[in-house]
Amino acid sequence: MKVLIVVTHLLGVGHLARMAAVGRAMAAQGFDVTLASGGRPAGTVNTQGCRVIQLPPVHCLGSDFRTLYAAPGMIADAAYLATRRAALIDAFDDIRPDALITELYPFGRRSLRAEFDALLEHARAATPRPAILASVRDVLNPPSKPKRAEGALAKLGAFYDGVLFHGASGVVPLSASWPTPPALARRLIETGYVHDGERLASEAGTDGQDEIIVSGGGSAAGLPLARRAVEAAHLVPERHWRLLLGASVPADAFEALKTQAPANLIVERARPDFPALLARAALSVSQAGYNTVLDLAAANARAILVPFAEGQEQEQTLRAGELARRGLAFTLDAATLTAEALAQAVRAGLDAPRPDWSAIGRDGAARTVEQVGAAVARQQAASAAWNRLDAVLARACEAGRTLDFWWRDDDAVAPTPALEALLAARARWGVKLHLAVIPQRASPALAERLADEPDVEVLVHGWAHANHAPSPEKKAEFGAHRPLDAMLAEVRAGKARLGELFAGKLLPVFVPPWNRIAPELAQALPQAGFTALSIYKRRAPGAMPLRLNTHWDPINWRGGGGLADEAALLDQLVRLIEEELASDPGRLEPIGLLTHHLVHDGWIDRFLDELVGRLNGSGAARFVSLRQYLPI
Repeated sequence: MKVLIVVTHLLGVGHLARMAAVGRAMAAQGFDVTLASGGRPAGTVNTQGCRVIQLPPVHCLGSDFRTLYAAPGMIADAAYLATRRAALIDAFDDIRPDALITELYPFGRRSLRAEFDALLEHARAATPRPAILASVRDVLNPPSKPKRAEGALAKLGAFYDGVLFHGASGVVPLSASWPTPPALARRLIETGYVHDGERLASEAGTDGQDEIIVSGGGSAAGLPLARRAVEAAHLVPERHWRLLLGASVPADAFEALKTQAPANLIVERARPDFPALLARAALSVSQAGYNTVLDLAAANARAILVPFAEGQEQEQTLRAGELARRGLAFTLDAATLTAEALAQAVRAGLDAPRPDWSAIGRDGAARTVEQVGAAVARQQAASAAWNRLDAVLARACEAGRTLDFWWRDDDAVAPTPALEALLAARARWGVKLHLAVIPQRASPALAERLADEPDVEVLVHGWAHANHAPSPEKKAEFGAHRPLDAMLAEVRAGKARLGELFAGKLLPVFVPPWNRIAPELAQALPQAGFTALSIYKRRAPGAMPLRLNTHWDPINWRGGGGLADEAALLDQLVRLIEEELASDPGRLEPIGLLTHHLVHDGWIDRFLDELVGRLNGSGAARFVSLRQYLPI
């Protein structure tokens, strides 16, 4: 199984380190892993077992993630970024991965959206298409505007199969930092925390023993904390301190701190045995980055967290706050941090008992391997099912058969953004649409909106879409538990009201809510002026009144909504077509597709786009109006 992981770290190396840990875990299980790294080369990150493609690197300064630098003092221009895009596309074509993982995008890395979008478009057009997954840590930087979250969700629906959430909802749910509507929640794949297990503390060495270890991540963003730590070490001379500075900290700043350090403080560059130092330390003072927190958890360390919070950055502040709330760490505000406050917190931290970090599991890399494998299996099953659909359509075409389809969408009452998306899809596909409208709740605005909409017809969807079934029976508005006269009165009222609103668009077809209707009411529908009934199943031969049913619904109602399993949906449609081909032309009703625009998400819409596109392009399928089946 071939996997392409695309990651760009702009400040520290945490993003790269996390994905390298995932890549190594995959390689250990026999996966062929390629890591496309777009940040500066990081020698401290272990990428063993992975093929590494180093893109033309970019980095940023401080919290300005919009300005990208190709080298110190040199902004990455359009030509430079185009070179990166081309390299990514070439890598994809060379690897032809079964799974593509984009780290952080589309939740972040908006300054690199052009290269990610080009890669996603290219991957979606590939045959076979890979499973496409986003990868995010436990806490994201919250969107500054609602439209950013909406845009990310739209991008996910258009391209992705799922989101690998490298956290634990029981510790810090994604909703603590990012809007998580049901459409996104259904696509979250919780892996648990990804920790670099190979960096666990060893017994060898004595460095760090009973020391105060101060670290600021891999970038220069930790310099303010480092400067306060040097000053605080002067105030706590009775303890040994060790300050670790990332490779991206400029040499002059590094040397200045060494010069200012008191005798009880060692200043050195970041070390690969950092977890071992933590395990032997008396106390850790650090920022609250993802990898650092997991190293603290592995070491069961006493910790003071000073989260990075420059600009609009909130990720570390949110994470530190959750950990402090659970009694796992002390927190200090970087903006107001003084040497005196840090020294006071250090003394308090040294007196505190070691916290119990065991609630933070760290086996996320292994679980990610399992989930990526499962996603690839689902995508491959879907690809095979698409092939089966294409084959049965080709067989129909060769036999000279034209398959009639019709489309019903339920629960319309008013113009909404969801309805606009539905009407746009209808126009894009060039097919006929039947809207089942709820009479009591239908608005004049809906009638006005549909007045000039071509190829849209209206069906009567019950009366109020109200459940009258006693518990624990299944929901029904027109079930056998109600008096026939009362139900007939509502049926007549519904037809009359929609007739006034929609005039020539209304068809005399009754659609009972939840597709359930008492047999005696079904037989009495002609008395109310209806010539057809539409529910959800194959019609019984000779049933009266005429049945024009739907047979295929893409929504996973029993699973809480969202798109049902793609392979199962496609195979269900293949069986319907095979039944049609096995029968005499016209003996069966047209194949009915049922949708519910008010609960659609991007995944449902993307699937329907591909499905209708294939049906329209097959030469064997046509979408029809129910008018041609009605005796009117």
